[in-house]
Amino acid sequence: MTTVPKEINAAAAKKNSAEKLTPMMTQYMGIKENHPTMLVFYRMGDFYELFFEDAEKASRLLGITLTARGVASGNPIKMCGVPFHSLDGYLAKLVKLGESVAICEQIGDPATSKGPVERKVMRVVTPGTLTDADLLPEKAERPLLAMCSITQRKTVTTGLAWLSLASGALKLMEFSGDSATVAARLQQELERIVPAEILSGDNGNLFDDYAGTHINRVPDWHFDVVGGHKALLDQLGVATLTGFGADGLGAAFGAAGALLRYAQSTQGRGLQHVRSLTTETESEFIGLDAATRRNLELTETIRGQESPTLFSLLDHCRTAMGSRMLRHWLHHARRDQNVARARHEAIAALAQSEAAGPLAATLAQVPDIERITTRIALLSARPRDLAALRDGLLQLPALRGDVVHCYGPGQGGESGLLAAIHAALATPTACLDLLVRAVAQEPAAMVRDGGVFATGFDAELDELRALSENAGQFLLDLETRERARTGIANLRVEYNKVHGFYIEVTHGQTDKVPDDYRRRQTLKNAERYITPELKVFEDKALSAQDKALVREKLLYDLLLAELAPHIGTLQTISQGLAQLDTLNALTEHAQQHNWAAPQLVDEPCINIVEGRHPVVEKQIERFIANDCRLVNERRLLLITGPNMGGKSTFMRQVALITLLAYVGSYVPAASATIGPIDRIFTRIGATDDLAGGRSTFMVEMTESAAILNGATEHSLVLMDEVGRGTSTFDGLALAWAIARHLIDSSRSFTLFATHYFELTQLPDSHPSAANVHLSAVEHKDSIVFLHAVQAGPASQSYGLQVAQLAGVPQPVIKAARKHLARLEAQALDATPQRDLFALPSADPYAQEEEEAAAAPLAALNAAQQALLDAITDLDPDALTPRDALEQLYQLKRLAAA
Repeated sequence: MTTVPKEINAAAAKKNSAEKLTPMMTQYMGIKENHPTMLVFYRMGDFYELFFEDAEKASRLLGITLTARGVASGNPIKMCGVPFHSLDGYLAKLVKLGESVAICEQIGDPATSKGPVERKVMRVVTPGTLTDADLLPEKAERPLLAMCSITQRKTVTTGLAWLSLASGALKLMEFSGDSATVAARLQQELERIVPAEILSGDNGNLFDDYAGTHINRVPDWHFDVVGGHKALLDQLGVATLTGFGADGLGAAFGAAGALLRYAQSTQGRGLQHVRSLTTETESEFIGLDAATRRNLELTETIRGQESPTLFSLLDHCRTAMGSRMLRHWLHHARRDQNVARARHEAIAALAQSEAAGPLAATLAQVPDIERITTRIALLSARPRDLAALRDGLLQLPALRGDVVHCYGPGQGGESGLLAAIHAALATPTACLDLLVRAVAQEPAAMVRDGGVFATGFDAELDELRALSENAGQFLLDLETRERARTGIANLRVEYNKVHGFYIEVTHGQTDKVPDDYRRRQTLKNAERYITPELKVFEDKALSAQDKALVREKLLYDLLLAELAPHIGTLQTISQGLAQLDTLNALTEHAQQHNWAAPQLVDEPCINIVEGRHPVVEKQIERFIANDCRLVNERRLLLITGPNMGGKSTFMRQVALITLLAYVGSYVPAASATIGPIDRIFTRIGATDDLAGGRSTFMVEMTESAAILNGATEHSLVLMDEVGRGTSTFDGLALAWAIARHLIDSSRSFTLFATHYFELTQLPDSHPSAANVHLSAVEHKDSIVFLHAVQAGPASQSYGLQVAQLAGVPQPVIKAARKHLARLEAQALDATPQRDLFALPSADPYAQEEEEAAAAPLAALNAAQQALLDAITDLDPDALTPRDALEQLYQLKRLAAA
């Protein structure tokens, strides 16, 4: 097959060879010109076709056959296609790969079109504008985000606007600072929001390095601040944004304007389900940077897997709405303690009333009302969406009945969270009545298939259906009459889609056929006929079937329009259901795993009794619970102990218990009392960033710098093995200085794990630091980890024993033991070390005298060490008698020296 040269593309073909293209291809070129960066799916009958570079790309990505159709500039036009009924599967694959697709439909009537059938792009599918259930992850949002930056006198103000099109949630945020500060803050917010698609201006560059997200460049004028403000007013139908906390914003309005314009253009219609606005601030949520989210494995393991994580552990939700809300809560714990307290009270009420089980059973029958509502608003809801919505709304009375028994005096009261949920779940009588009357019990999947509406909803439709449905009886009656009239006993009256209605007579009986029979088709063994009576019925019946489908399409459009006024109510119901499902899931987990209600207090403290790691305790047979006490006078714990002794697990469990308490969940502990927390930082593990040109140590120091620059007295900091990525003395000095800064300057609550035993001297000079260690015992050449946190520093790290457990060869272990003995002996016999943290002597001459006096002792120690080394290196089993005698003389000479 001739290959089209790379320089031949759709635009060039249109410009240089329009006269050689068919009218249809000329039409395609005009459509493609308006969507140059997208794959255009061009409807042709029962297929969507792609041409030129789109065809080559789609063929490669989707694994479909590449063919050719027609010629442009003397070269075949590349082409490939997919069946229209299989579109969703191919779209899902393309969107997952970050591609955007323009869906071009036939809107004209082929029977009346003189040229190509009129076509138009009806919707655009991009990673951030998905609403179809088949394309979206069930338990996660896929928001679209836009960014606008304004620079004035070296101060950069960045505004963010993001929209979850599947739920209608629109949010704004704005922050300012120098370019470096804003870039770091932007990265942190993107890690929190996790957008599926980012809109950036033509000249924007802050998003260029944000990996894993589709970045879409749009014209800079789309980010006009004044235009964006007006677009928000129009979208929300209000005269001012004061009620949404958006006063004083600027860049965020520009981002919102570009966002709304883009979202509306992809859907081909307005966004009537976007009815509210939330303005977020930095101080609203507990700050979690990318490293912390990764190290705590909230919704993804360090290796990028979906489980085991905190989310996978807690997700007992029966609805997709609840699962998405749980995920959101884990990443957006509110600093306001009252929010968490209200959730704690709701969990207590659910547990006390033993309603969790019945609620779970009823919630399991509720569909994803949130996303169905969005599809109603966008006029893309399918018949089975409406049937599911109807069946879900029918569960509301039972849910309200269970909820109302949970709250009352002492259980949240009439103003509690459960009372608010109870109010949100009020049955929308008019909406439900419409759905019950209109939608068939089990409707067809698509409107075009008919059978969507219930009998009795529309008299005209019932009459048209009756003509089609009564055809069977008419044919039986006609067959009986014709057999009697003709005397042909095996005469049959039947129907098929190709030839319509007919009377079939075998060849042996054709001589009995009456004169009014007209031959319609000849078969091998029979003839098929039509009569005037049957022809009249056929025209009427087939016309009725077509008219019924047209009628159903009209009724369906009207039904969606009638449901539009209920969108706000349905969104309120979906939020109430999501909250109830999430709280019920947390209640179930707390009851099954003996979790306790945490106490949130105003005084600075983290006091955990018998705390456990929520995920790890489910992965091992017996988990050792540990306490953690941090108060105003005890702000840093120096944690020492063996490798694999549980230091990292202990640190992470403290952070997770703290986070869970602010999420509003019960916690895995006997008790937990926690004060104000603004951020959680972690510096755990050894990873590099080779693609970014950063070594393991550079990553470690970058994360440490972020902690030292951002931690406050209300922050929780986890520091694990800081300074191990460089030379011993450099690392020790850095670890000491970092610990000092966290104690003196940041004053944050800090868990500081280290193998530098020299750091255990810190509490001597800094009373707010304390030593604890993870204990272990040595048995022969092995080690037993006790995983218990005890007061005081550890005695050793047991590194050689852990290496032996890992399978390091015995000769290596043996050599290491010998070398360790020499090093320890040198350390014991050398000049007594000064305190690592003592200030240097003020008298340099006194220091010289001390060193001179210590010189003879040092020489004696060196001789003794040489003798010890010689003895240590001896291997008696490997010596011959003569060698042994020679070694003995050598040792005597060393002793005499």
